[in-house]
Amino acid sequence: MNRNATLHNVSFWLTISLAVIALSYSIFSFPVQYLDSNLLVLTVATLFFSVFAMIQIPRIKIHITISDVLVFSALLIYGVEVATLLAVIDTAVGSLNFRRKGIEISGKTILLNCSISGISIFLTAIVVTSMFGDPKAVAKGQDFSAIAVLVCVMAGVQFMVNSVFVSIFTAIKTERSLWRVWYRYCLNGAVISITSALMAGAGVQAFYNIDSVLLVIAGIVAMLIYFTYSRYVSDVRETAEQAEFAERKRAEQAEQHIEELQHHIAQQQVTEKALRESKEKFKHAAYHDSLTNLPNRNMFTRQLQFLLKRCQQKEDARFAVLFLDLNRFKTINDSLGHSTGDNLILGVARRLSNLMRQKDMVARLSGDEFAIILNGMCDIEDVKHFAELIRKKLAAPFSLEERQVFTSVSIGIAIGDNSYETAENILRDADIAMYQSKASEKPYVVFDKRMHAHAVNLLQVETDLRYAIERDEMVAFYQPIINLKSMRLIGFEALMRWNHPTRGLVPPGEFIPVSEDTGLIVPLTMWMLRDSCQKLADWKARFPHAKDLMMSVNLSGKHFAQDDLVASVKEVLKETGIEPRCLKLELTESAIMDNAESVISILQQLKRIGVRLSIDDFGTGYSSLSYLHRFPIDALKIDRSFVSRMESGTENGEIVRTVVALAKALGLTVIAEGIETIHQLHQLRILGSEYGQGFLFSRPVPLEEALELLAEPDRWKNIMPDHRMPIVQHKASESILQLGDV
Repeated sequence: MNRNATLHNVSFWLTISLAVIALSYSIFSFPVQYLDSNLLVLTVATLFFSVFAMIQIPRIKIHITISDVLVFSALLIYGVEVATLLAVIDTAVGSLNFRRKGIEISGKTILLNCSISGISIFLTAIVVTSMFGDPKAVAKGQDFSAIAVLVCVMAGVQFMVNSVFVSIFTAIKTERSLWRVWYRYCLNGAVISITSALMAGAGVQAFYNIDSVLLVIAGIVAMLIYFTYSRYVSDVRETAEQAEFAERKRAEQAEQHIEELQHHIAQQQVTEKALRESKEKFKHAAYHDSLTNLPNRNMFTRQLQFLLKRCQQKEDARFAVLFLDLNRFKTINDSLGHSTGDNLILGVARRLSNLMRQKDMVARLSGDEFAIILNGMCDIEDVKHFAELIRKKLAAPFSLEERQVFTSVSIGIAIGDNSYETAENILRDADIAMYQSKASEKPYVVFDKRMHAHAVNLLQVETDLRYAIERDEMVAFYQPIINLKSMRLIGFEALMRWNHPTRGLVPPGEFIPVSEDTGLIVPLTMWMLRDSCQKLADWKARFPHAKDLMMSVNLSGKHFAQDDLVASVKEVLKETGIEPRCLKLELTESAIMDNAESVISILQQLKRIGVRLSIDDFGTGYSSLSYLHRFPIDALKIDRSFVSRMESGTENGEIVRTVVALAKALGLTVIAEGIETIHQLHQLRILGSEYGQGFLFSRPVPLEEALELLAEPDRWKNIMPDHRMPIVQHKASESILQLGDV
């Protein structure tokens, strides 16, 4: 039960208690001598008027009834006991009459109204008696001023007591202030109390001092006036009701219009809400990744721009950007399916999110690329420690569809400070560092300015390289290949060089990797193949002794992803008219092992054409012996790194011996690269290498110098002090190469 209910109950029972006291006093002190016909007439008249002569003033919630006048009259004529009992009976009958008319009024309310009515008359009588003595004596006297004062006091006290009690209960029920309730609902009742009291005073004076016949006539006149007024009030009420009905109809129409308007407004609100939600969804989609719900590149860039602006304002403000790329994600996607790939991305996103602090941010930029902002972390060692933590977390297996999937990550790190102006720049530098991490196979790399300069240079190289063929900037250099037994020229290896218009000859190590990454190696190689074969055809026509001359051209692994490789080689052979046996295509171990089965098929087609094939830089890759015998190749080319360190007492000599033995076992010829000393030449001849090339014979030379070499194919016969030097046989127990005494 709340506080108001408790207060209401206490006030109710306190009022009932006071009423019981007043009634008890009135009953036990009732003056029996007053029981006469006059009192009976007064009582019946009071009850009659209470039921049938109650008039409500239009538009005001005030009822005028002659019964109120008669109760006051009873007080002046018979005293407190009769007046109190008559007031209670009058209120009870009036309340029951309300209920008879269909007005809902509870028994508790009737009891409370009777109690308040009895208390107000009882207290009024006490106050009047204490101030004026017996009110009957004053009423019988001729002092009209005393009667006027008594009547006013009587009206005031009755009004105040009655209105205060009513205001108390109304204020408790409506939870309003007592003063506001009294002022709004009770103040008008003062008119009724004063009017009733004055009429009672005048009536009692007339009763005592005027002839009874005249009094009856006056009463009849008063009744006529009353009922005339009552009829007038009824007419006014009827008119008011008609006006109220018309007003109600207008109100109903207005309410209907309001309802329609509210319905329209509700629909508008629903539409606005839907639009607002749609806007929020679009805004969320614009700044979040649809798969992981992480911030996307747009939101990440905005956060970077905000932090860079803060760095411009505060010189000591720092943050770190980590650019992450999953290794081998394409392999997982291709082998296990895109749904598994998506689940892996979700798992990575969860693990990265769990590592973030409140002020950090992790975003998915695209595919398998993520980026992280470490806000306020400027110590590079702390950033490295965090990068190592990421590496360890992502190295743990992911359970995806009842399968354990492993992945690793390459991380590029850039430190944000006031040297950066745009978000794109710091994100670019972190990306550059990430690619450096991937290329060096390190888990993470911290960006430095040299990386950016290198990246800009590579971009410029790529741009220039795209125009190199059109501008006829590519040239071929030729390095002679020598028969190590006869020391005679048997062919050339065509090597690509780039004659840049401003930089001169660009080293192959600078532009070949770029052409591999961009795919430009394919058109460059086809140009090289066509040009070299055309040169070989020209040489064969010019030099009679060059009919068996061979030309070696390097092929990139990118070519084996092209469907037209075999057709392109056929076309070049047809255009230039050289014999297929005079063309040797060289390919690296890594190129043929990336997709061995498909490469074998292409090599077999080339072999059927008649083109010779060799594996370049043999020993530096990872070719499998189980595949090696399946490749339709003609020769193995020993990498220069083994030849250059092939000195007495080194393991490289044994490696060369093993490669030569392997080639002999497979029926392949051997070509040694990088021969630079007589010592190396002699060892290779002892081991049985058929062919060789290197700076000992000639560096790669341009066309004019190649023609000079071709004109003297036997110029190297006297390169050895005595080319008939005996071959020293090794003892079985010796595991290294030894030179015989010269």
